[in-house]
Formats: sequence, C-alpha cells, structure tokens
Amino acid sequence: MRLLVVGRLSGQLATAVKMAMAHGAKVQHVERGDQATEQLRRGQGADLLMVDYRVDIAALISANENERIHVPVVACGVDADATDAANAIRAGAKEFIPLPPEADLIAAVLSAVADDERPLISADPSMKAVIQLADQVARSEASILITGESGVGKEVMARYLHGGSKRADKPFISVNCAAIPDNLLESELFGHEKGAFTGAMARRIGKFEEADGGTLLLDEISEMDVRLQAKLLRAIQERVIDRVGGTKPVPVNIRIIATSNRDLAKSVAEGSFREDLLYRLNVVNLRLPSLRERPGDIAVLADHFVKKYAAANGVPVRPISTDAKRALVSHRWNGNVRELENAMHRAVLLAVGPEIDVEAIRLPDGQPLTAGAAGPAVGPAAADAGFAARAAHTADVVSRAYVGQTVAQMEKTLILDTLSHCLGNRTHAANILGISIRTLRNKLNEYADEGTSIPAPQSGIAASGYAAA
Repeated sequence: MRLLVVGRLSGQLATAVKMAMAHGAKVQHVERGDQATEQLRRGQGADLLMVDYRVDIAALISANENERIHVPVVACGVDADATDAANAIRAGAKEFIPLPPEADLIAAVLSAVADDERPLISADPSMKAVIQLADQVARSEASILITGESGVGKEVMARYLHGGSKRADKPFISVNCAAIPDNLLESELFGHEKGAFTGAMARRIGKFEEADGGTLLLDEISEMDVRLQAKLLRAIQERVIDRVGGTKPVPVNIRIIATSNRDLAKSVAEGSFREDLLYRLNVVNLRLPSLRERPGDIAVLADHFVKKYAAANGVPVRPISTDAKRALVSHRWNGNVRELENAMHRAVLLAVGPEIDVEAIRLPDGQPLTAGAAGPAVGPAAADAGFAARAAHTADVVSRAYVGQTVAQMEKTLILDTLSHCLGNRTHAANILGISIRTLRNKLNEYADEGTSIPAPQSGIAASGYAAA
C-alpha cells in the first residue's frame, strides 16, 4: 500500500511511519497540504493519506477533489484532545490515530481504510487451470485480456498477475472505463497540460504516467469510446502518450491488462470496438469461469468472506452449517463471487446462533436462499420493492436493539452506515446492500433533500448535497 504522510515528521509521527512500513506500506512524505495535492497531481499516487491534525484537512481534501483525486485521509497527532479528533473527522478524515501510536491500531487502520487485501482463492479444478495459465504468463510483458461475467473476480486476477510479474514492486493502477464519463476519461488516462481546457489550472499526470514501470488495468475496456480507442492503440504500440493540450509525446513503460464482461469479437462486428486494438490487447486471454462452473470454490470463498466480514464488523466468526453449505453450492449465483460475498456479509450480520444457518443467508430482496434459485431480476422497480422488503426483514431481526425506529429509519441508518463503511463509494455500497446504483442514488437524494449530510464519493467526507458517483 502507498502511504503519503503530510506534516512535520516529529518523533511520534516518525514512529508511526516506521510501524506502517513494517506492515508493508511504501511511504512518502511532505510537510504541507498543498505539497500533497501537487505530488498527487504529478502522478506520485497514494492509497492513503496520514495527515497531522494541525494541517488544514478540509482544504486538502477540497483541493484533491477539484483535481478528481479521491484518496482517503486518516488524521493523527500528539496531545490531541477529543475536540481535535472530532474536528479532524468533521473535516473529512476517516479515522483519527492518537500518538504515540500502537502497532495494532496502525495495522487495523491501514487494513480497514485501504482494504487492499484481496487474495485469489480457489479450490475448483476449472479455476485452478486458469491460475496455472496465469502463472505461466505473469512474468512476461504480454498484454492480457481477462474476460468473464460481471463479478467473477477479473480485477482480483489482474492483481494476481501483477503480483507475479517482474513489475510487482512497481505501481498497479486501475481505471474503470465504465465509471468515468467519456469527456473526462482521456484526461484521466493521459493527463493534461495547464490551460488545455476550462478548469485545467495546472498540469495533471494521467494514469499511464502514474503506472510507469508497473501495470495499468483498463477495467471494462469495452465501454471506452471508439475515438479514444485510437489514441489508446497508439499508446500501446509506440509506448508513448500525448497529454491533452500537450505538444510533445511522453514515453511510458507499462504493461497493459484489460478486462471485459462483453464478447469483444461481437463488439468488433457491431463497430463499437476496434479490431486492431482487440488484437493488441488479446495476446493472452484468460477467461474466468462463472461461479456456477466452479462449484468447488463456493465453500472456500464463503468461509473466507465470513472471516473477513466478522473481523470488519467486530463479531465472532461462526462456522457455516452443513445445510447452509449445501444451499450455497446449489444456488446459481448469477452475480458470481460478488453476489456470494454480499450474501456472506449479510449472513455474518444476521446470524444469531452458534453457526451460520440457511436462515441467515438471504437474497438481496430478503428472501431465504433456496437450492437452484436463480435470484430475481433486478430492474429499477424490482430493486426498490425488493430493497424495502429486505430492509423490513433486517429491521425485524435487530428490532430488540432498535425498538421505536420505523422501517424507513432503519433503512436510512443501514444505507448511510454502509456508505460510510465504503468511504462514500456508491458502487461498492450498492453491491453490499444488494440494490441497484439507481435505487441507492434515489435514496441518497431523498436524504439530502431532508438536510442529511451524505458522504461524498470515494471518500468519507460529509457533504450537504448529493453528487452522483
């Protein structure tokens, strides 16, 4: 994990930095908030900012957001009282670390805020065959195209390839091509020069340069506009890029991994994807089988998610009952590993006995898991109705702790707590809640209209209004 420390490195802060490094963090340091933003703008990326509480945290976060830089912040400091800690959280810090530091606290904060531990877990022969091929090509420089249904773990495989490559000690940078508007994606990938367009107040280094020496993951590349595909093809072929508004090419040394949940050959035939770009990307193809094609993975993945979310929520790890495991293996899992992960997260929260039984494993609409069930279609209207049913069920389960609250209040609490847990990331929160992103946005708009502060996207910052992710 890349950690950027902001503030004067006095004794106790230096000790905290050494503890972070002992837990594998790669640390850089600046003294002022404006230096931190400038460093991030220049492409020296970070996964987490550790900021002295005396730095203007609100101004730092605002400056980063103006550059579309979303990096979570934890505050820290010596001799800080409860008011100082509260002010830091109010300014947008996700956590506060008192100094002198405790090693366990540093480790817990790094793990909770960064959440970058996503191991590739498999026991099924069909998946092991894919992993064997990945091991064969990981140390090559070949571009790799990872395909498969949504939720099968394509980014996890990409990180696995990077970890096994000769570039493992260099950056792994991921860009979700489907999540960034077309008019911003070019600047996000290639960067821009000062004055290149309205609002370009300074030079901005793009993801290609940020990934220099390492690996660039182009997630859901099928969503990229055809015009931009031509510029991408040149970058891959010639290993140079042109910043928006730039006058000279910039050399880059990266390995490209791309993912898609669509049939790119069909997209080529339809004219929405360039054939020459497909050839460049598809030097090696890794097709990840759906979870229904690898039933041997279901139980081991379920056990992993139970341990992960029990730790995250501070509850005891309960074993999965035999009947529950039988039901898990029999279910179709149209949402693949992502759907299984969400189901086990809910099960950890809903389980009440010594084991996680079938009753605790619920579908997104609150219905119990049934063998062979395909799950409901999640259109916008179905998602709204299903979410209300699921929220009502959850409220009933925890009613003893929340007597007097309405279902609507419970629903609101659950949404906002989950969004905060996800650092404001709408897509991640919607996946955990088991609802569509449209449903989540509608709910957040309702709460914002009521005057409720809503965590901003990709951060833990409270905002008075709602901005779409």
